[in-house]
Amino acid sequence: MIDSQALQTLLEGVATGAIAPQQALEQLRYLDTETISDFARIDHHRQLRTGFPEVIWGQDKTTEQILTLFRAYAARNQAAIATRIEPDRIPRLQAQLPELTYDSIARIAALQPQLPQPQPGRLAVVSAGTSDLPVAEEAAVVAELWGFRVDRIRDVGVAGLHRLLAERSRLDQADVLIVVAGMEGALPSVIAGLVACPIIAVPTSVGYGASFQGLAALLSMLNSCAPGMGVVNIDNGFGAAQLAGRILRRLHRLGRSDDQ
Repeated sequence: MIDSQALQTLLEGVATGAIAPQQALEQLRYLDTETISDFARIDHHRQLRTGFPEVIWGQDKTTEQILTLFRAYAARNQAAIATRIEPDRIPRLQAQLPELTYDSIARIAALQPQLPQPQPGRLAVVSAGTSDLPVAEEAAVVAELWGFRVDRIRDVGVAGLHRLLAERSRLDQADVLIVVAGMEGALPSVIAGLVACPIIAVPTSVGYGASFQGLAALLSMLNSCAPGMGVVNIDNGFGAAQLAGRILRRLHRLGRSDDQ
């Protein structure tokens, strides 16, 4: 938690004019952490520093630990997101937290005391096949929970290239594209040769044995000859959503600066 004496000194400095409000805000960016039981330390000010709140990685935590963390956020009336939550854990979570929402494809549980503030720009999440949807939806749902507009373009893998070409207008409307593909991971390279916006490529652990749980797709994306594309780790839809959000916000800020 914030050290009360340090906070009082800071606020008194603002009140007397010894510290400018903007200077105080800069100092507050690094003050607020909260120790939770004996297993976690919540970073409540991550959103103030980075623009995005801390998110709970649910896969390797117990249900009781996840409940404890959600309650800590709820006590401050803060939104909370937990990724990689399997459906069989939801009944117990919702029995304790009836307001908890859950997306079974994305495997994301969330508490949202209020609607998120609308964010700038247009994000499109493109998935190669149905088996890539869990990772694509992780990206899309996280982005929506943060207030971004998301256009979903599904099942347009390179095995049927005409399906992708039929969506050219939607691709062109996006400010940032998240492109999710397994198998040989060719879809982001193809799209990178068609559009002008930044592309975030996400390899998935989908494919037969020689795909090596997504390693083949990852290497294909890293070795792409099409420029303008960045790559996140295998199955990392969440990371792709945050990177896309940072790009969109920065573009918006630069646009406002240009207008001034």
